[in-house]
Amino acid sequence: MTAAQIRSRYLILLGLRWLPVGLLIPVLVLLPLERGLSIAEIGSVVAIQGFVVLLLELPTGGLADALGRRPVLLIAGVINLASLALLVAADTIVLLGLAYLLQGVYRALDSGPLESWFVDQALAADPETDIETGLSRGGTTASLAIAGTALLSGGLVWLGPVDLGPLGQVSALTVPVLMALILSLASTLAVALLMSEQRSARGRVALAASVRGVPAAIGAALGLARRSRVVLALIAVEFLWSFGMVTFEQLMPVRLSEVTTAAGPLMGPVSSAAWGASAVGAALVPLLARRFGARWTGFALRVGQGLTIVGMGLLAGPVGVIGAFLLRYAVHGAANPVHAGLLHRQAEGEYRTSLLSLNSMVAAPGFAIGSIVLTAVAARAGTSTALITGAVVLAAAAPLYLVKSRAGSAGTEFREPSHPGTSLSQAL
Repeated sequence: MTAAQIRSRYLILLGLRWLPVGLLIPVLVLLPLERGLSIAEIGSVVAIQGFVVLLLELPTGGLADALGRRPVLLIAGVINLASLALLVAADTIVLLGLAYLLQGVYRALDSGPLESWFVDQALAADPETDIETGLSRGGTTASLAIAGTALLSGGLVWLGPVDLGPLGQVSALTVPVLMALILSLASTLAVALLMSEQRSARGRVALAASVRGVPAAIGAALGLARRSRVVLALIAVEFLWSFGMVTFEQLMPVRLSEVTTAAGPLMGPVSSAAWGASAVGAALVPLLARRFGARWTGFALRVGQGLTIVGMGLLAGPVGVIGAFLLRYAVHGAANPVHAGLLHRQAEGEYRTSLLSLNSMVAAPGFAIGSIVLTAVAARAGTSTALITGAVVLAAAAPLYLVKSRAGSAGTEFREPSHPGTSLSQAL
């Protein structure tokens, strides 16, 4: 396959992977609230996912590097289906906790392999290919996929409960979860059909070699982090960023319900518009990076994220809260490919997935701790206070993009363009 064909398959698979997420985002907090859980209980249950990812992220990343990205993604897809099936019926904290436990296993397996497959396959087909453009388009594709199905989610909720015959009636907030289950099945089937890898070993020999290769892959990622200030700075950004993500992933529905009684039907269209704004932000990344450089672009975007979250907490009325939320997602969409591009430039060949898994590993406790802390703050001091707290923590990551390697260090530095270019790769 050519680099262009590989990129096309990557974008298709990425879009299918994120379609179910758009359906889930508007209802993930409102559905447990409808079933009688408190916001603090929901925060504690969601944290289970983060801690599971923390335990499994590096081993599963090493497994993907050693065994192959395709089989790991197929296993992840099956586990995701089981998690969503549980979420459909979860009406107690125990069942919801089990659903998020399985979701944590899925996220650990899923984080990194598809992106690593794209980068490695594209570079193998053409060593000069512009991977940053592919990553940027990936961000746009994911955002548009989420935007479309988030709008669909709002429409499904607006239509009300659905009678499934022998299965009985399900609430309006449960219907998007059922649709996400169907789309997740389609995504897993697409991985089986469209993703291909060349692996020399087979059967038990491959499995044994993969198991032996996991420690080496993990050690390589940790070794890179130990000797590179740049990598340490990037994973610290991911931790603080993930802590602050709780503000818009969990607290936004609660904040919106404080300023309007129509939060349930509104969250779908609002989430759709937000991810549309994210797609626009991702598309603008090459312009920003060429103009200001990747490091300073990352710095400015983190500060901008913090300010928009403060706006969500302080502005009165649904127009102000929704407006700040949309701006926050536009900045979020631009920030993602900048961070991913900088991280990929620090990766070392066959251990690329392990480094991505290290990045995701620190994101897991960041989000889990943020989920526990910020929902507790919201329960005791109010949602606005929790939003501002999360904004401060997230914006504190901005200066870390300016860290450079020590003189004579084995770690690599952030790369900046020596002259104006035509692609983001020249800005990194």
